[in-house]
Amino acid sequence: MTNEGLKFFESTSAADELLSPEENRYDFLPDAGDLRPKSLKEYVGQNNTVKTLEIAIIASIKRNEPIEHILLHGPPGLGKTTLASIIANELNVNLVMTSGPSLEKGGDLVGILTNLNDGDILFIDEIHRLPKIVEELLYSAMEDFAIDFVFDKGIHARTHRFRLNRFTLIGATTRPGLLSAPLRDRFGIFKALDFYNVEDLLVIIKRSATILGEEIHHGAAKILAMRSRGTPRIANRLLRRVRDYASVKGDGILNENIVEDALNLEGIDSMGLTGLDRKYIRTIIDFYKGGPAGIEAIAAALQEESDTLVDVVEPYLLKEGFILRTSSGRKASALSYYHLGIEKND
Repeated sequence: MTNEGLKFFESTSAADELLSPEENRYDFLPDAGDLRPKSLKEYVGQNNTVKTLEIAIIASIKRNEPIEHILLHGPPGLGKTTLASIIANELNVNLVMTSGPSLEKGGDLVGILTNLNDGDILFIDEIHRLPKIVEELLYSAMEDFAIDFVFDKGIHARTHRFRLNRFTLIGATTRPGLLSAPLRDRFGIFKALDFYNVEDLLVIIKRSATILGEEIHHGAAKILAMRSRGTPRIANRLLRRVRDYASVKGDGILNENIVEDALNLEGIDSMGLTGLDRKYIRTIIDFYKGGPAGIEAIAAALQEESDTLVDVVEPYLLKEGFILRTSSGRKASALSYYHLGIEKND
C-alpha cells in the first residue's frame, strides 16, 4: 500500500482536521435564525434544477439506492451548498462537507471516503481546485465505490481494492470549464444555477425578514431585491446590514428610506454595483480607453486577484451588459459609460 494509504488506516486525524463535527452532520435549527431553506418546497427559484433533483430524490428512495453523483455550477451565492444540504435532508442521510483546496493529498480524500456510511453525501466545494492526484482517486470511488492501493514497487508491486460504502458526491464549482473530462463525465446530474430574478429575490427577502423577526415594507424589500445582484447570499447579507442600520438610525422598521440610506452607506448603487465593480469599470475606461484590456492587467491595476474578478465581479457585470468579454480582452459597454455618467469619446 502507498505511504499515504497506510497513514490513513493507522490514523484518521487528518480527516478530523478537514471536517469539523458540525460539518459531518448539518442540522439547521429553526430557532437559530438560519436563513437557509431546509427542503425543496421551501427553496425559491432555480425551478428546472429543483424539478430534476426532486425526481432524482424520489427515484432514489423508491429504489433504495444512493442518488446519482451531482455537479452544480454557477456564480457564488446562488445556493449550491444549500441544495446539497437540502438533498441530504430529503434523503435523511449525513452530509459531509469539504472543499477542493483542503484536499491537498490523496490520503486526505481516502480518510474521508473510508469514514462515509452507506448512502452518505460528500459535498466538495470548489471541486475544480482538486489536485490531480486527489481527483484520480475519485474516478474509481465514484464509479465502483472502491479505492485501489498499490503495495511495494517494481516487480514486487501488487494492488489491493478497498471497498467503500455507497455514497453520493455533490461537487460545486464556479468554473466548470476547469474540470477535466474524466471527472466531469462521472457525474450523472449536471445542473447550472443562474442569477435570480427580482420576483424570486423578493420572496427570499420577505421570508428571511420573517425568520429574523423584522418588519419590512414591500417597497423596501423590492429595493433590496433590485440591488442584490441576482444573488440570494447578497440579498440576505444586505438585509442584515439594513436591519442593523434600522435598529441604530431608525425605529427598527425597514422602510424605503432606511433601505436607501443603508445601501448608500454600503456603497451599493441603484444597479447593485459595489465600489469594486465601479473601480473595475473605471479602470477599463480610464486606463485602457474603454478596452480591450486583459484580466491580469486589470487585476494588477486594482491590486486584486484575477480569480476574484473572474469569479465574483465579472459574472454580474457580464449578465447585465456592463462589460463585454472578447478574444482580445474586456471592454466597457455603452451602459457602463451611461451608468457612471462618463461621456464616451469615439
